[in-house]
Amino acid sequence: MSSIDQVGTFSLGDRRVKRLGYGAMQLAGPGVFGPPKDRSAALAVLREAVELGVDHIDTSDFYGPHITNQLIREALHPYREGLTLVTKVGARRGAEGSWVPAFSREELTQAVHDNLRNLGLEVLNVVNLRSMLNVHHPEEGSLEAPLRVLADLQKQGLICHIGLSNVTRTQFSEGRRVCDIVCVQNQYNLAHRGDDALIDELAREGVAYVPFFPLGGFTPLQSSTLSDVAARLGATAMQVALAWLLRRSPNILLIPGTSSVAHLRENLAAAELRLPDEVVRSLDTVAELRQAH
Repeated sequence: MSSIDQVGTFSLGDRRVKRLGYGAMQLAGPGVFGPPKDRSAALAVLREAVELGVDHIDTSDFYGPHITNQLIREALHPYREGLTLVTKVGARRGAEGSWVPAFSREELTQAVHDNLRNLGLEVLNVVNLRSMLNVHHPEEGSLEAPLRVLADLQKQGLICHIGLSNVTRTQFSEGRRVCDIVCVQNQYNLAHRGDDALIDELAREGVAYVPFFPLGGFTPLQSSTLSDVAARLGATAMQVALAWLLRRSPNILLIPGTSSVAHLRENLAAAELRLPDEVVRSLDTVAELRQAH
């Protein structure tokens, strides 16, 4: 049994995945654009992740663009039975690396076919629609039209399941009226807890929540609190942040990313970290520190 088996599993539609997975975004070049500095190292990280028991890899064809999906195919195809690849559509990259909305029927259809081709798949396990109403954070607005395009592609047999990324609680509720939504992928961590109510709602309904940036957006004061806890436990700050997320709710699926095999092993070792109740209470004050400053 691998160490990540200890944290259990949760459903992604009709698939069951371990709660500690891997995010491939950092395998592309700087700014998630262009090729990696060391292609062989990137391939090694992917192979090691699967060897260590990871069965949930998050990616997108707009990482690179095309780079991470091509790396995943080179490293892992033909894929192990049970490996779930989750991708995203809704954006494209400008010539200089900018992130551009790509919500038209033609762009979404092309994106799905690009993902299929570059991953070497006939059907995509899960496709998240990434809202681009605001590049940096969720913003209200209708996602019905692009979701209907994905629902059509699902009916054609090109997509198994559909999720949402960078969305509000209202957009999730509205999205469910168009098609079944199996996951929500938003920024959430110790310091950014705006989705607390949404996570609890999704847990009650059996929908996965996939937080990104587990260490993103911390103030220096918050970081020092986290570092102090990590030092006391003999762990890294990332391990503590991941362990807290795993404890936060059973529907949380983690996808920490790295381009280093050593960091990958460190991240996955968070599965073995047990946080005492008093440590959790201390960590829960991190969000309050943000509000106070």
